[in-house]
Amino acid sequence: MTLKIGWIGCGVHATQMLLPQLVRHDVELVALCDIDAERLKTAGRQFGVRTLTTSAEELIATPGLDAVGMAVGPDQHLAFGKAALERGLPVFMEKPPSGSAAGARELLAASEKAKKPLLVGFMKRYSAGNKIAANILRSGRFGDVLGLTGYYMTAPGYFAGNVDYTGFFLHHCVHYMDLVSFLVSPVTKLTARKVEKAPGRVLFHINFDFECGAIGTIAMGTVQSRGAPVERIEVMGDHQRIEVDNVIEVRWNRNPPFKVDDPKAILADDVDSLTWKPNFTAAANEDPKGYHSLLADVVPALQGKETPAPTIADGVIAMDRLETLRRELGI
Repeated sequence: MTLKIGWIGCGVHATQMLLPQLVRHDVELVALCDIDAERLKTAGRQFGVRTLTTSAEELIATPGLDAVGMAVGPDQHLAFGKAALERGLPVFMEKPPSGSAAGARELLAASEKAKKPLLVGFMKRYSAGNKIAANILRSGRFGDVLGLTGYYMTAPGYFAGNVDYTGFFLHHCVHYMDLVSFLVSPVTKLTARKVEKAPGRVLFHINFDFECGAIGTIAMGTVQSRGAPVERIEVMGDHQRIEVDNVIEVRWNRNPPFKVDDPKAILADDVDSLTWKPNFTAAANEDPKGYHSLLADVVPALQGKETPAPTIADGVIAMDRLETLRRELGI
């Protein structure tokens, strides 16, 4: 059955990242909402939607909706998410689910009361390289995870005007507050330290202790150009290592024998390193960032089916960790 969705927020991220991937699934966009009337009109033309409103309350009350999606600000996610759930509508929202952990818990309570799902846009779980890494880790062929290292950077201009880094934490750092446990296990301890070159230019290292016994360190900051690759994950095991660069290059290092002095040396598929990267010259509408794969789980979850889509319970955990991080850094 085609899912009829009303959508709140028609900014660049929604109209260029989320909605083009959403409509590849079995959904019908029946209503759109944005406070900017011109932007709303453009989105309506772009996606062929005639029911347009600048009022979120009016959109949520649109007859015939099966679900509501949204990509707006953290405070609006909280207010509009609760309003939709109170009307008995399942919800998908971009991260963060709120501006605070307390707000995320309000949404969790509203979801439980309404007995309707609230799904959160943690697409890093679905980014092509991270998805491959997670599948290797779950395959039983990797063994125990011993450590996680990596970095996830951005530039100061991306969060201009947020000199207290609130936007950076809520829209950037929150991803890895979710991703680290998706790849390893629940976090039992989080500590961090920072260096701040100037207002708006910060670098910090986060240390994680995991329930499974693994340890981890992730570097984050606003001191790199967004024009260069700014993301890398490395998962360490016993004689195994998975490296994910820029979410599109994967290397699985295992335990290859020395080959230089072996006249019969070959590449053995059970011990030698494996690599992958996508073919961007192919005429395929692939989405290495992960939005399409995320929404492939979200759409049936909105219909009440069990899927691995991230829920508001995951959002609460990520927001709790984010606030712990900010306390550790004194920001």
